[in-house]
Parts: sequence; C-alpha cells; structure tokens
Amino acid sequence: MLLRKSGSLEGKIASSEITPKESFFNRRNFLSGAAAIGVGALALKQVPGLLHPEAVHADQQLPAVASKYTLPDAQTPFAKATTYNNYYEFGTAKDQPAKNAHTLRTRPWTVQVSGLVKKPQTIDIDTIMKYRPIESRVYRHRCVEAWSMVIPWDGYSLGEFISEMEPLPSAKFVHFISVSDSKDMPDKPDVLDWPYSEGLRMDEAMNPLCLLTFGCYGEVLPNQNGAPIRVVTPWKYGFKNGKSIVKIIFTDKQPSTSWNESAPNEYGFYSNVNPQVDHPRWSQARERRIDSSPFPKTIPTQMFNGYADQVASLYAGMDLKKYY
Repeated sequence: MLLRKSGSLEGKIASSEITPKESFFNRRNFLSGAAAIGVGALALKQVPGLLHPEAVHADQQLPAVASKYTLPDAQTPFAKATTYNNYYEFGTAKDQPAKNAHTLRTRPWTVQVSGLVKKPQTIDIDTIMKYRPIESRVYRHRCVEAWSMVIPWDGYSLGEFISEMEPLPSAKFVHFISVSDSKDMPDKPDVLDWPYSEGLRMDEAMNPLCLLTFGCYGEVLPNQNGAPIRVVTPWKYGFKNGKSIVKIIFTDKQPSTSWNESAPNEYGFYSNVNPQVDHPRWSQARERRIDSSPFPKTIPTQMFNGYADQVASLYAGMDLKKYY
C-alpha cells in the first residue's frame, strides 16, 4: 500500500493564521459587537454553545509548555471546536453536547487503574495531571463522518502514564471506560450500550503521539470535549478517543469497544484514518476542514491523518482493509 507522507510536525503556525485568544473567550464583546451590526441572533443560532457558556468553557487556565508537535494548518476557532461535537451521552446532534454537558461534574474525579499491571490503584485526576509537564500540541482531528478540525490539545504522552503504572509483559491492550452516571448524564439516548468503551493495542498507546489530554486552547477541557481527562490518538478516527475516562484496564485480550460492538461492519477496532477504505455509507477519501471560514473547504484525506511517518510502522504487514 502506498502511504502518503505528511509534512514535518515541527513547522510553525503562521501568526496570521492563529485566532487571538481574546477572540475565543470574550463572548460578551462578541455578542455586543454582533448585535451592533444586526446579526446577534444569527451568531447565537450558528454558535449555540454561546447560550450555555458554563458548558463551553470552564475559565480555568492550564499551564502548558510548547511542544515540538505542531502544524502549519490553520487552527479551528475555539467557538467551533467546542460547539460542534460528538459526545452522544449528551445528545446525538452536534450542538447538543455544548447545551447539555453542564450537568457533568468533573470534581471530585478519580481514575481506577486495574488489570495486568504492577500498580493497580485509584488515582485522583489532579495527581494524574502532575505526573509529567503538560504540553500544548497542535493535532489534526479527523471524524469518521468525514469532517476534520485542527486543535491545540494540552496533555502529555499516554505512554508516560502507562510507564508509571508498570504494566505486566502479558498486557497487550489498554481498555478505557468512560463515565456513565445517571445524575451527570440524565438524558443519555438509547443508541449504544453504556458506558462508552474504547481500547488501543499496547504499542499504539505507547506511541509518543498518543496524548493523555486534560485541556485544549490553553484551558481545562470543556465538558463537551471530554473533561476532565480523555485520550487523543490523532491518526485514528475521533470515536477511538475515549472521553471523561474513569477506568483504565490493562488486558491480554482485545477489548470490546462501543462502536465496534454496535456496528462492526462500519467501525473496526483499529479505525485508522485511511482514505482508501470507505465507510459502507460514504467515502473517506475527502474531508470537510472546519476552520475560521463560514463554509468548510473540502480537502483530500491523508493516510493515517497525515501521521504516516510516525505510526505506519505499527501496522507493517497488516492488511489495513481487513483490519480497518
């Protein structure tokens, strides 16, 4: 299979392409300015999360050091990245998580580590955040529905956390379980078998690109983006990235995962971004890039979402159409 190589991950983003931070967060000025030119109501309709600022943004900065992982691509504006989401526990429409996720309580929060590991334990989220310096990494984010964003995520490599836990040699997979509390998620739609479950092969989880994530855009994660702790695996489709994680289980067997269990002909366990393998109901060859423009542009999808140089070796010899 021919793998299309991406550009360097270490290029710098042009300053002209970066939306100023104050433009992301100063919602009051945005709305008053929009009203002055007669489009305030339209802005609220297009950015529904602005009606629910408690869900969109926690207003807590997350100190992060600059990372070598960056991109020349223009970033998706904060307002779009936090109001166009897949988080089905809070609704299946893209604008529903920003409206409904304010019910999620992110403190206190613990993560239970169990299975084939030398240090099984239950760890407070604030302790997990202190294991390693938090980096700001700009990653492409590709959804299986053929849209994409460019988001600055904040966290550190999942592999560093895994090393702290000391998995046994027999551990071949890492299994993630998301929160599924009826008080925090009172209106979960009956579309999946909850709680949400995802998993990675151990060598995937140990790849430096795989990010244990606590924030985005220099702030703590908004609830609808997976607060307070999630995984970001940028070469896989977005549903592979477990949100609001409460359990991490090390196992010797491939774990059952939510979408693969629900529709195995549509959602494979690996779910690597691959423009040559179509979803049964649509092509994966192109994607709609959501950026600052009012109308998303359609661009070619890159193999492994543009991270082939870093991850293609993980799948050497595998039939990626069979192991989709």
